[in-house]
Amino acid sequence: MTEKEQILDAMRKAGQPLNAGKVAELTGLDRKIVDKAFAEMKKTGEIVSPVRCKWEPAAK
Repeated sequence: MTEKEQILDAMRKAGQPLNAGKVAELTGLDRKIVDKAFAEMKKTGEIVSPVRCKWEPAAK
């Protein structure tokens, strides 16, 4: 499972918007890896921000 898949999986299981710190805590990934993945996923539209500084998977 790639880092992006781990992040999206953790976000779906949480069922609520999460910040990068919480995602890092849930997945066990380094915060820098989560931040980098978030930046890429924001550009591709894989995640959206319904609340300031918190993210969730985009509805597809």
